Amino acid sequence: MIMVKVFKFRGKSLEEIKKLSLEEYSKILTSRERRAILRGLTDRQKKLLEQIRKDPQKFHKTHERDMVILPEMVDIKLGIYNGKEYVSIVVTPEMLGHRLGEFVMTRQRVMHSAPGAGATHGSKHIPLK
Repeated sequence: MIMVKVFKFRGKSLEEIKKLSLEEYSKILTSRERRAILRGLTDRQKKLLEQIRKDPQKFHKTHERDMVILPEMVDIKLGIYNGKEYVSIVVTPEMLGHRLGEFVMTRQRVMHSAPGAGATHGSKHIPLK
């Protein structure tokens, strides 16, 4: 018999969390995220939230990497800016309480190759033949 893992966040199911108000939801978050929510969303964050509420099926692009993921954002497709391009993510229940920027890396792995011309004194030597 296969058991399906039921999602729980701090002992509450996703349906229970979606019924909570913003203040009640903030009480089950970590202190840093709670403070960010109780302080109030910025105008740009409010605008993004209104766009999501208006059309949840649409792909929304945003620069708001510091926005805390709220229960109403679950299953929404977002394009989060990483400094160069918009990286597409789908918000899952496991992302609740984190920030959008945590799921989009801003730096890539550095790949070093052979040194170029002028990198060493030996590269100044030009053979005559």
